[in-house]
Amino acid sequence: MKTHISANEATYGPQQYKTFAGALTAFFSEECPQLGGMRTRQVLSSTIISMVNKFYPETSHLKQGQTPWVTTDKNATKSYGKKINQTPLVSVILDLVRAEDIQERKDGKKLRDIKKEAVARMLKQSYKQGGCMTSVELAILLKISPPTVGKYIKEWELEHNEVLPRRGSIHDMGPTLTHKKIIIEKLFIKKLSVQQVSRETYHSFQAIQRYISKFKQVLICYKKGMNINEIAKVIGNTPRLIKEYEAIILEYKDRGFVLEQIINTDAKVDSQYETIVNDLNSQKN
Repeated sequence: MKTHISANEATYGPQQYKTFAGALTAFFSEECPQLGGMRTRQVLSSTIISMVNKFYPETSHLKQGQTPWVTTDKNATKSYGKKINQTPLVSVILDLVRAEDIQERKDGKKLRDIKKEAVARMLKQSYKQGGCMTSVELAILLKISPPTVGKYIKEWELEHNEVLPRRGSIHDMGPTLTHKKIIIEKLFIKKLSVQQVSRETYHSFQAIQRYISKFKQVLICYKKGMNINEIAKVIGNTPRLIKEYEAIILEYKDRGFVLEQIINTDAKVDSQYETIVNDLNSQKN
């Protein structure tokens, strides 16, 4: 019986290695013997195959107008000094062109409005699949300039009072426009909890707390009659940053909000139970 099995193994066993994994293992054995033994080379081959499957999805599954795109992993640790070749990447599928786009062009919709919606759509799709895109990536895909993408993002966020997820805001880096106005509006005017605002604006709990603290500090100084330079010196920030907060304060004043009430209002923090319920509701929506 053993002889029969050995004969089968001798005949058919080699066929098991006539695969991409086998070719990789043979390549490492021949060209990179310093990598280690057979087991090490097999593990390395398996890892490479997993990456190929991840970054080169089958195009037969793509719909017309969709495109695969490699971008930064949204869970990558933020770091100002980290190079892109040290940053984890993921592959995502984006709806670059939709059937609706053709109909909208037929109906006379402006191309800039279609591209503005495409920017928002692809940022959301990327984030949902674990990615975190930049304005430069969107500029390449839509064949427009990065500043134009930035302009579209700003317009869309103001129109929808919603923050779009992108690398500048998620990883807190680059020249991304800060989202003080949207965050403060949700916290103090709409009375949303810190957890809800964190989810809706893609900012960390700690970042939200910093916005709250800084806004109240500027507001208190403003109520005391201090000018921008005085506030900047007391708080330890640039006059430009103080101007941004002052613009928000003046807008609220024009809208009839009582500034003292905002000063005395504590941002709502959900209990653990409320957080779970809100998470479930957001998933349903």
